[in-house]
Amino acid sequence: MGEDQLHIMFFPFMAAGHIIPTLDMVKLFSSRGNVKITLVITHSNSSMVAQQLENQENINFKQIEFPDQDSGLPKEYDTVDKIKGAPELFPKFLKALELMQNPFEKILQEFSPDCLVADMFYPWATNAAAKFDIPRLVFHGVSLFALCGSEVMRRDKPFKNVSSDTEHFVIPNIPHEIVFTRQQLSDTDREEFETDMTRLMRRVLETDKKSYGILINSFLELDPVYTEYYKTVFGRRAWNIGPLLLCRRQGRELQSSGDDNNVCLRWLDGKKPNSVIYLCFGSGSVFTTAQLQDIAFGLEAAGQQFIWVVRQEVDENWLPEGFEEKILSDNRGLIIKGWAPQVRILEHKAVGAFLTHCGWNSILEAICAGVPMVTWPLFAEQFYNERFVTRILGIGIPVGAPKYGMISSGVSKEAIAKALKAIMEGEKALEVRNKANESKKMAWKAVEKGGSSYNELSALLEEIRQLNR
Repeated sequence: MGEDQLHIMFFPFMAAGHIIPTLDMVKLFSSRGNVKITLVITHSNSSMVAQQLENQENINFKQIEFPDQDSGLPKEYDTVDKIKGAPELFPKFLKALELMQNPFEKILQEFSPDCLVADMFYPWATNAAAKFDIPRLVFHGVSLFALCGSEVMRRDKPFKNVSSDTEHFVIPNIPHEIVFTRQQLSDTDREEFETDMTRLMRRVLETDKKSYGILINSFLELDPVYTEYYKTVFGRRAWNIGPLLLCRRQGRELQSSGDDNNVCLRWLDGKKPNSVIYLCFGSGSVFTTAQLQDIAFGLEAAGQQFIWVVRQEVDENWLPEGFEEKILSDNRGLIIKGWAPQVRILEHKAVGAFLTHCGWNSILEAICAGVPMVTWPLFAEQFYNERFVTRILGIGIPVGAPKYGMISSGVSKEAIAKALKAIMEGEKALEVRNKANESKKMAWKAVEKGGSSYNELSALLEEIRQLNR
């Protein structure tokens, strides 16, 4: 190892929404010269990770055993995707995460990296790294606005000043006027009773305070206000080094896995610019059959062309009778069950809007493609992301999701149709699209040499080198 070569270890969380940006981050760090990477992974993720990072000479893999059976889980239940249909297994999954500390400490001792980048869901990693004098950076797969907003929500508890779950209140002591209702908050926000998740998130917050700092998959120009707020009000360190998906660019337009001749891309080729709405709610979202039917009715009432990706299992009568035949006969819509090349679809010139569940990865993909959004949050930090997109950035229109929950319901077909029309027609649509295009330009500029994210990473790497010396 050269005198100034850095050795950085990455430990991603076992969920697709965390692993994908971590792999992008690994590629980004390894591309900056004189940086050696060790990626710690579990068995179920090893083949996918190896495929994504093939032919990378300075990236090594270390497999860690996932203590599934020690924690009471079925064998090889080492990803969140495998337990999403069985919520009763989640406490056991959290227990397994805790049991990983001792084997992980042995890996730290064996490899002795200069820095550890570990996912937020390993709060014990800060103390583990400290045993060997290794600085630990926390990777948060969310925006700084979501981090700031949720922490103020838990600290100041403004939801206690309202008399019902549907009464509106404002998050206090932050730079923007952001409105919520109590039923749009998670249990970890409200902290009204103890759960495994509330205890975990409390530990994550404490870890943020004790760690060397946090890495954010965003860029300074997108969120200058809460970047400054996080550093000055909370007194913590953060580096915006994204959008991480743009590290796949390699000097060309953004590339994504998927066949160029994919049926949905060929279908889009026959459409006019900005004429199609893309609907996709991520791999973890679930809708009732009644809600799926209302989406179909809303699409029909909006009169817009669309691609609708459905990732969940559906029953036989999940669509209104005759709906699929009708949209195929007039070539107005396309329904895809399962996986679709989302980045490629969003990049296509025919796509004019994106109806999204507001997962942070999906939001960044839309921003990098310059596509405005209709927002339909469900759970996690998605309601904060919605406020960021619609109230602060002004690049989206809310559909009016009323309630936090793993299963979505309660949005009327009329509200769906209204939001879809608003994002595609009239002055508001033009204003939102123009802002989305400006955000795209800023995103691409941020990752170029001399851009804000490029410079943030350069400064961080130099700081770690100085620590190592």
